[in-house]
Amino acid sequence: MKRTTTNRTRCPTADVFYPPAILEEELKNRVAADWFGAFDCSRILGKVDFCAAVAATDLPLCDAESVVWAEAKRGADVPLDFALVQLILTIGKERTFDRYLPPKYLVAFNAARIAFIPYSEVVEIFYQNDFNWNVAPSDHETREFGDLYQRVIRILESSTLEFDFAKDEAELRRFIKANLHTGGACTSAAVQITKNNFTHIYQRWRETVMPTILMPDWAAAKKSGIIDADFFLADIFSSDNAAVTDRLNVLLMNDHYRQARGSDALGFQLFSEILFSDGQKAHRLFWNRYRRPPRKEYWNYIVNRRDLLVPQDVRERKGSFFTPQKWVSLSQDYLAAVLGENWQDDHYVWDCCCGTGNLEVGLTNKYNVWVSTLDQQDVDVIHQRIKLGANLLDSHVFQFDFLNDSFDQLPQGLKEIIDDPEKRKRLVIYINPPYAEAGDAKQRSGTGMNKTDVSVTHATYNRYLEKIGIAGRELFAQFFMRIHDEIPGCILAEFSKLKHLQSPNFKAFRQAFHASLEKCFVVPADTFDNVKGAFPIGFFVWRLSDEAARAPLPREGAHPRGSDTLVASSADAIFTSTRADVYDRKGEFIGTKTILSYDNERSINDWLIETRKRPSRMKLGFLSARSHDVQHILDIYFKADKALIKSARGSWITDANLAEVAVYVAVCHSIEADWLNDRDQFLFPDDGWRDDLVFQADCLVYTLFSNANCIKSTDGENHWIPFTEEDVGAKDSFKSHFMSDWLAGRRAAAVAGRPLYQGELDFSGTTETNGTSGTDCGHDTQDVSLLSQPSPLSQMSQQARAVLDAGRELWRYYHAQPIANPNASYYDIRLHFQGTTTDAKGKVKMNSESPDATYTALLANLRAAMKNLAKRIEPKVYEYGFLKR
Repeated sequence: MKRTTTNRTRCPTADVFYPPAILEEELKNRVAADWFGAFDCSRILGKVDFCAAVAATDLPLCDAESVVWAEAKRGADVPLDFALVQLILTIGKERTFDRYLPPKYLVAFNAARIAFIPYSEVVEIFYQNDFNWNVAPSDHETREFGDLYQRVIRILESSTLEFDFAKDEAELRRFIKANLHTGGACTSAAVQITKNNFTHIYQRWRETVMPTILMPDWAAAKKSGIIDADFFLADIFSSDNAAVTDRLNVLLMNDHYRQARGSDALGFQLFSEILFSDGQKAHRLFWNRYRRPPRKEYWNYIVNRRDLLVPQDVRERKGSFFTPQKWVSLSQDYLAAVLGENWQDDHYVWDCCCGTGNLEVGLTNKYNVWVSTLDQQDVDVIHQRIKLGANLLDSHVFQFDFLNDSFDQLPQGLKEIIDDPEKRKRLVIYINPPYAEAGDAKQRSGTGMNKTDVSVTHATYNRYLEKIGIAGRELFAQFFMRIHDEIPGCILAEFSKLKHLQSPNFKAFRQAFHASLEKCFVVPADTFDNVKGAFPIGFFVWRLSDEAARAPLPREGAHPRGSDTLVASSADAIFTSTRADVYDRKGEFIGTKTILSYDNERSINDWLIETRKRPSRMKLGFLSARSHDVQHILDIYFKADKALIKSARGSWITDANLAEVAVYVAVCHSIEADWLNDRDQFLFPDDGWRDDLVFQADCLVYTLFSNANCIKSTDGENHWIPFTEEDVGAKDSFKSHFMSDWLAGRRAAAVAGRPLYQGELDFSGTTETNGTSGTDCGHDTQDVSLLSQPSPLSQMSQQARAVLDAGRELWRYYHAQPIANPNASYYDIRLHFQGTTTDAKGKVKMNSESPDATYTALLANLRAAMKNLAKRIEPKVYEYGFLKR
């Protein structure tokens, strides 16, 4: 990433006050002593390089009054604007301002120069909801660093004060004395409230005071426009616990709060009184540490920036994934391709979950755009943005709870459009809805909090529960169904995950959601702020069904880039498949991707079920098959017995279905998971694989040495040793030669002496019976002449032979150890060399590395060979229909 810097920051000819080669730690010590000697520079604030605070002995670290937070850079020619951006990234990522009182200035210095910028000039940057802070601040080449640089460069250029240590020494000392000194050490615990620190104080107030306020129902208060921040503002704008201004929604009246609640029949103002649960003890103790009210010069700023008083976790609880500007711009290109170049003049737009309005950047016709959101503070932010030049109308911005409120509450102009069937056809619902669900992955795995209240307490949930079933647990599904049913015939342009297209839980939703998918693209999810994980997020343009006019609207324009994705000729279409355009994280078009609903597809598990009734002589293990998509491939593994599997859903592995099980495991594990294929499901294949004996042999070898092989000799007889004793120099004989016999084609010997078992091996993992249990997906009636088939050793590819050779060397090295179990499995060998660790929860895990260099080299060779074998298997996965591109 190339960026230009001004002469203001790059001064290679400047006199150097400190040696150019001075180490960073020494530089910080020298700067502290030479320029900030009157301050306490010993405090460590997270990952901030340098802090100078007012010397105080009786203040906790979190309430120490800082004058500067700084980024230090060794050398004399490091651009200080880059250093300031790095400091802002560090503070934003660590949310340092939530734990410590912010300083008066942010500072960057190198060996030659020092730059100051008032903290208040950049405080809004930390509360942007469309920025990804989860990057390394020191990496100046990231997209996020470049984006932030562009956002703050004007602020830096207009507000930064920069001094040369040598040439500007006198001016610098005057500046520090005039702007940073407080007239001596501070020994009082009372901290002045300023526009820099009021957000930090609010966060601490929420933890300490808010729980003691006897508010009967915070959610109900929020609907009436009162939020906890109003009580905080009531506190800070008071003196001796009495309000000093009446410009607030809530007032502090000595020992209680007062909230206006309308007038009585005679016109007299009515009030509610809100008391404290502890007799105001926590409130008094908290505010003893701060000076109230703030100086009058800060009043307007603090009241007007009520939007900054938002709990740190509110965005996560609401499930919002904020839209990066490059995807906003691309989505509007796609809308123009579907609706025509002049679509903004011909159509109306409503973003009914707009947040602070970043999705509207780029829209040009403000008279045709309406935006609404659940939170009044977001509405206030948008009004503030309009004052600063945002291209929206104040009268078209409003608070509205889309999942609960009646359309009768909409502005008249928008309501008229929704009520008019012809105008409604030209209404674009343009949204990036919240994605929260009743129980997210973290909650289900025990690492997060249950989010039930964010999705199942809305009116829309109850209204559409019977219609869309479990999909209603997702907020975005509720948005879509209300739009579908109550704004029929409109155009829905939405960002979302792909669940509504592919998830089995959304089958009822797909049957109810009648629309034609016109165009779409997918991008990596982690390019969105607050999103973790490797999966796709897409943008989809739908024409919704209209009961009065079912014929599809004429389609205009050409696809902006890539392929044509129109798949449905009628707005009554139920989604089955599409081709989506794919963009990488840089915004570059990289191809197309088939997206299937899978509603009419049989899965790879259905295929495996068909092997369960074959007569067999040996049980070799039990395969876990809890799921059959790429994102859950770690749930596909096998152990010696069903009782060892977390979920008994799966299949016994026998001599009769070993070929299919090996194909199943290899197909699923040879595909490298990435963000794009994360939701792909493995399917019932065509018959081509049956005649491909090389493919079958390769899959068996891959399965033997994959991490899915969790066979342990301590769990029972190990039938998975692919070598003979002579091959590996074993010191004793093996209990089972099944696998080496099988590979060599000695299948009669492999099962010799074993009685023929006639029972059913139930895929669901229930007890075997002689009848049929569960859903019978068909009896495999193929005459499988196992004893007459060629040996896998004679059929396998060179890549599979290389895996066997590498595996043999690993086995040899193990059996050369002083103590070696002759029946050791592949898992046992790795466990022997790598050992285990017990985590904090008491769970024992195999270490990822070994101190044995020879073993490490042998394992690396085996894994390299496995990688080559996977590359050979992968094309067959698609050729035989296990996956679709």
